[in-house]
Amino acid sequence: MFKDPFSFYGRIRRTEYALTTIGYFFILFIISALAENAGQEWMGILILLPVYLMISQGVKRCHDLGRSGWWIIIPFYGFVMLFGPGDYGPNEYGDNPKGEGNDIYQDPFGYDIKTGTFNQPDADSAQFSVQNEE
Repeated sequence: MFKDPFSFYGRIRRTEYALTTIGYFFILFIISALAENAGQEWMGILILLPVYLMISQGVKRCHDLGRSGWWIIIPFYGFVMLFGPGDYGPNEYGDNPKGEGNDIYQDPFGYDIKTGTFNQPDADSAQFSVQNEE
């Protein structure tokens, strides 16, 4: 949890997004209280760091829902990000952060859908071995 929080790539769970939201409002309250004193208006610039963190975490949460990061600008979509379940298994933005459905899917011909490559057959595998019957 909280691996690379300032990145816009990947997926995060609801728990990480909820904890980030709680921390954001807590830090916002502290900065607002400190900036309220006369001569401390410059502390308002400190709000930029938690705002950047919330945007990056929101984008990753949208990715977990299978949506583009631009969906965070839709009003009230934050409730969907807080309470909506993420996509099962990997999607175009990465593996499921819960680990559910991230198993390697391999078809009978050796093509791995997740990586987009063909797997080399094992020499000992009965599926690919040719038996010499005389």
